[in-house]
Amino acid sequence: MDISKYNFLLGSKSPRRQHLLKELGLNYTVVNTDVEEDYPLQLRGAEIVRYLCKLKADAFNLSNYSDNTILITADTIVWLNDECIGKPSNREDAINMLGKLSGHTHKVFTGICVRTRSREHVFHAETEVSFKNLSVEEISHYVQHHRPYDKAGSYGIQDWIGYIGVTGINGCYYNVMGFPVQKFWEELQQFLAEG
Repeated sequence: MDISKYNFLLGSKSPRRQHLLKELGLNYTVVNTDVEEDYPLQLRGAEIVRYLCKLKADAFNLSNYSDNTILITADTIVWLNDECIGKPSNREDAINMLGKLSGHTHKVFTGICVRTRSREHVFHAETEVSFKNLSVEEISHYVQHHRPYDKAGSYGIQDWIGYIGVTGINGCYYNVMGFPVQKFWEELQQFLAEG
C-alpha cells in the first residue's frame, strides 16, 4: 500500500496519537474537531467510543478537500464495572479514579473513524489491563508528578504507574496509549483497497 499518495488529517490533539502515527510513517496534518464529548447514556463500552469518534469526524467538513484526503478521528475510554471512566477534572478526581482501578482488571476501548469525502469506516479495539493493589502513596505520587489530567482513567500505561502498577495486559498495548496501531494499519489497508 502506497500511503504517500494520500493526504491524512488527524482530528486529535493527543500527543500520544500524533507520536504513534508519525512512527507508523504517516504524514498528516492536525486539524481541529472540537466537540462536546457527550453520548447517549444507554451506550455501553465499545458503543461509546464508536459513537464519539464518528461525532468528531462529523464536526469536520471534508467537502473542500481532494478525494485522496483521509480524516482520522479517535476516542478512548476506560470501562470498569459497567461504568465509563473518562478524563479526570482535577487532582481529587484523578486519585479517586486510580483508587477504583486499583486491584482490578478494566477494559480500554478505542474507537477510530476513517473518512474520505465519499466513504467512512468505524472500528474499535479492546484491551484488558490489570492493576495491582496501589497504595495511597503510589497514587498520590503519580498524580502529583505526572498530572494525568488528559488521560482516560487518569493514567498512561507508558508512565511510572504502568511500570509499577500493571500486572497484566491482554490485547494491544498501544490501544491503552490511545491508538491501536496494528489494527488501524490493517483496517486502513482494507479501507483503501475497497476504495
